[in-house]
Order: sequence, then structure tokens, then C-alpha cells
Amino acid sequence: MKTSWTCRALGICLGALAPALGYGQESIYSAPYAGAPTHQNTYEQPQQFYAAPEVPQALPAVDTVSAASYYNLLERVEKLEAEAAEEACKEVDILMKPTQKWTGRIHADYWHFPEDSELPNFIETDNVDQSPEDFLGFRRIRLGIQGNLSETMIYKSEFDFAQPNDMVIKDVYFGWDDLPFLHTVLIGNQKRPYGLDHLNSSRYNVFMERPFIVEAINQDARRVGAASYGLSDDQAWNWRYGAYIMNDLQGSGGQYTDNYQSEFAGRLANTIWYDETSGGRGYAHWAVSGTAAFPSSGGADRFRTRPEARSDERWIDTGVLGAANYQMIGLESVVNVGAFSFVGEYMAVHADRGAEPDTNFHGGYFYLAYWLTGEYSPWSRDSGTLDRPKPIENFWLVNRCDGCKSYGWGAWQVAARYSYCDFTDEDVFGGVGESVTFGLNWWWNPNAHWQLNYIQGRLSERVVSGVSTDAGWYQMIGCRFSVDF
Repeated sequence: MKTSWTCRALGICLGALAPALGYGQESIYSAPYAGAPTHQNTYEQPQQFYAAPEVPQALPAVDTVSAASYYNLLERVEKLEAEAAEEACKEVDILMKPTQKWTGRIHADYWHFPEDSELPNFIETDNVDQSPEDFLGFRRIRLGIQGNLSETMIYKSEFDFAQPNDMVIKDVYFGWDDLPFLHTVLIGNQKRPYGLDHLNSSRYNVFMERPFIVEAINQDARRVGAASYGLSDDQAWNWRYGAYIMNDLQGSGGQYTDNYQSEFAGRLANTIWYDETSGGRGYAHWAVSGTAAFPSSGGADRFRTRPEARSDERWIDTGVLGAANYQMIGLESVVNVGAFSFVGEYMAVHADRGAEPDTNFHGGYFYLAYWLTGEYSPWSRDSGTLDRPKPIENFWLVNRCDGCKSYGWGAWQVAARYSYCDFTDEDVFGGVGESVTFGLNWWWNPNAHWQLNYIQGRLSERVVSGVSTDAGWYQMIGCRFSVDF
């Protein structure tokens, strides 16, 4: 930081004059020196009726400042002022060409169905005596690229190759950042703004598969649309809202129709408490979301889901409702204190079916999670979602030169979830699902982990042609190896 010669000269002068000023100041109030002549008053002092003010004998000593110290202080003040001005008005880096960043993830799953009753068996295999077959394979193989097209224009293009003969698109959009009022606007295939467990990335979710209600109402989450994303200056509030096409175009890439089956959806989220001093080890969040959908009997008003595991069939299924429109509202809550987390969510749907009876469906879940090794579940205030966990110590095992071994344990987390949904109402028998899931997560490092889930569940009020009962129970065991980059 440059300082003018005038400022430097002023500092040197003040530094040189300070001792002289201090000396002069001190001599004014000093006692007479020894040997000075004294004079006796020959008149009598008048009687005083008030206390005479005390006159200080000397002012406190003045600390002098050297020219060098003054010069350094001046430089620091000017530097701080310049940094504040720079922060208030940042310049935008000019891009000469688009930027790119490659991303990807691999999820390899194994699912085993130890024992199921007649109804789950029939839904999965069309045979009441045959249990569902085990699944071994890739749940996700994603590869994507994202970056900037200009100073304020962004893009992302991501694809899933888990089924090589049936590739699907995921996040595929372009948009603009730093817009007045609208903040960020994205156009393309993106997640609809409801269902916290769907808005969370599958890279960070505590359980292998999402709850009944979240997956049923927001199947595969992504739809083609235009949406705005915003964040308050203090990062306490974030929001997103937009218009979407209801049909899932991830496999086809487009549609030929005059019935667009549109919906308008939004979410308002608040990080009501965030402990800055601990770096975010404590926080609390709530959010409300909703949608107004207009399928107009086009077939996109069907709610179905798997049993929170990778079965071949959807065990909960309302079929096409034939609704002219439906509305959904969702509520979310998260509380995290150190290694402990509580997460809960509730969603409800009302469908207007015209001549047929209106139907109401609902459900929710909650889970408790705890880090055995002292970590915590990070929170992203920008999006109101879970962020990437970071082990205190990575998992590793190596041979040492002295013949011994060195190792690290990684991060260990345990969790339990209760989940419920009810998709049976009036003449619709989509089923009532209820399950308890126990989870164990072992994070080797921030980009790789292993998951183990055990599920005990029950179906009821699920009417399926070909089986005599409308209820049944099931057990499932699943594990996943997950890496991302």
C-alpha cells in the first residue's frame, strides 16, 4: 500500500515534536526548583468559606509514538479502508472462454429379501410363494460437466449410465446468476422444489433410498421447467419457485402433446439457528413447500413408489387418478446438535377428480442419526439441504517401514428411520406403507463411503387382482459402495 510523502512528513514531524510537547507540558505544573527565591506574604490571608480546588502538580506522562510506529499504523488503516471498498464493489472477472468442471458418482448396490409374505411376493414376482429376487448392480453411474458460459451465465449437463442401454438425463440446464430480484434463474431439467430428502443429494443422504411419501409424490424429482433460486444476505432464508412440465422426460428428452400438464411449485426455507462459533455443528431448519398441478387427465397424476429399496416393481401404486388438478403441501424440520441429528417431514395431497370422488393422500417420516466418531452432518444454508460430511480422520491402512501397520478408522454413523404413507382413499387402493429402517454408514473419506440398511416393513389396504389378501409384511437388507468426484 503506497502512502503519500505528505503523510510521511507529517508522521515524522509529530514523532519528533511529541517529546518536546510532553516536556513543556510537564514544566508548567512542576514544583519550584531548589534554591529559587521565595517571598513572604505580609498581609493576612482572608478567611475562606469554600474549599480551594486542588491543582494537579503534573499531568500524567504522555507516551510518545515513534515515526516508524505512526507510519505503520497509518499504512494499516489505509489498507483496511481499501479492502472494505474493494469488498463493497467487487469486479467481475472477464471470461475469455467457457469454463468446465467434470463431476461423477458411482453407487454399487446389493439388496437381499430374506423373507416376505404373499402380497409383496405377488406384487414383485406374480407368485405368492416366490420371494423377490436379490439385486446386485449399479444404482447410479453419473457423469456430468458444468461451468460458466460468461461472467453471469452458467450451465450443467449430467447423464446417468446405470442402465447402459437406457441412458437418462439428470441435471441438464442453463441459466443466469446475480440477477436483480430473481437472483438465479435456471431453464431445463432440474429438481422440483419439494421433498427435503429429494432435494438432498444422493451423495449425502443418510439412508440408501428415500422415504415412501417423498418418492411417491415427487418421483425421480427432476422435470423440465424454469425456476428462480434466491438467498437472503444473512443466509437465513432461501427460496426457489418455478413452472414445470409434469411428464418425466429424462428418458425420452421431449414430448409430443398439446396437453402440457403443467405445475407451479415453490419452497421457502429458513435456517432459524446456525452456530457460527462452532463452524455449523449446531443448526435448526424449517421449510414449507407446495405445488398446484394441472394434469388435466393427461396421466401424470399417478403416485407410486418402491418399498424404500431397489425392488423391480412399485409396491405402492394409485394408478392414474384422472384428476383435473391436485394440490400438495409439505413441511420440513431439521435440528442438529453436534453429532446428533433429528429430521422430519410431512406431505399431503388433495386431488380434484371431477365426476369421481376427490381423494386425499398423506404421509411422513422422521429419523435420528448419531456420529459415533464425533463428526457432524454439515448444512448448506444456500440451498437448505444437507452438505458433504467430512471425517475427522480418513480410513486408511498401510505397512510401515518398521514392519508394523498404521491405520485410520474413518467416520461411523448410526441412524434409525420410521416412515409412513397412505395412498388409499375412496375408490383408490394404492396401499398403506409402514416401515422401520436401521442404517450404518462408514465414511472412508469425504468422497467415498459404505452404507448398510436393514428394513422391516408392512403393506396394508393394497388391493391387487390375483391375490386374496390386501396386507403383508417384508424384510430387506441392502448395502452400497459409493464414490463421487
